[in-house]
Amino acid sequence: MSLNVFLQHCLTGISLGGAYALIAIGYTMVYGILRLINFAHGEIFMIAGYFMIFATANFGWAVGIPVTLIATVVLGVVVERLAYKPLREAPRMSIMISAIGVSYLLQNLTTYLFTALPKPYPEIPILKQIYNIGGLSASLVTFITPILTIILVFILVYIINHTKIGMAMRAVSKDFETSRLMGIKINKVISTTFVIGSALAAVGSILYFTDRMSVTPFSGTLPGLKCFVAAVIGGIGSVPGAVVGGFIIGICETMMIALGYSTFSDAFTFVLLIIMLLFRPTGIFGEKTIDKV
Repeated sequence: MSLNVFLQHCLTGISLGGAYALIAIGYTMVYGILRLINFAHGEIFMIAGYFMIFATANFGWAVGIPVTLIATVVLGVVVERLAYKPLREAPRMSIMISAIGVSYLLQNLTTYLFTALPKPYPEIPILKQIYNIGGLSASLVTFITPILTIILVFILVYIINHTKIGMAMRAVSKDFETSRLMGIKINKVISTTFVIGSALAAVGSILYFTDRMSVTPFSGTLPGLKCFVAAVIGGIGSVPGAVVGGFIIGICETMMIALGYSTFSDAFTFVLLIIMLLFRPTGIFGEKTIDKV
């Protein structure tokens, strides 16, 4: 493999990893606040693809992008209000089962409404333009995905560390009950978490499907699982960890395909998960928990 070919595959892997990172942040933020694995997050990412298809068909891509972002955020908040909020005081297993149920509900509802046949994803001309930098050749979306991911993560980290709602989110993630007693509006914090996670999933959806050109009701299942793995590898509950995990998964998957092992590229993701759980269960950036007697 020549240096140019290697660098080309690295660029593709970093771009894919950027999209994974944006989706993984949604998993890690919801877990950080609610201690819930939101298994419906992959389906929200998938439905964002359908929102973009219909919004672009009616309004054009320039209006379709903000419409998709808003519609995905509304969907995420509605899911939280209807499926998770009523179970706030229930055992953790109950809310997790609810998340799995919502995942299958959204998947089957989408299949019923749009059939299981792939629907062509709208082409965003500006993102599909081919550019040559040095010996690398790729569409603009491939070049800007990691850059946009890093920018959005810096904005998110700033919000978490330097704003009032960010301070409330950090407090709730540390101690849910004490935060409630201190007067923090728990429902507002949780809704904000779902707004941010859903918005990033919508951005990740646009970047991901622009290169893949079609959407099916099952398009969110495997990417959703991979992004969950990315969050675990990085240290679930850690935003930087989710980003690092996303890039690791994206690069490893691309390299497996480049080496001719495309059949095993998906399985390799879960092998990485097993290895991480065996040797560092808390993930790269995860904190060790100490049980107090």
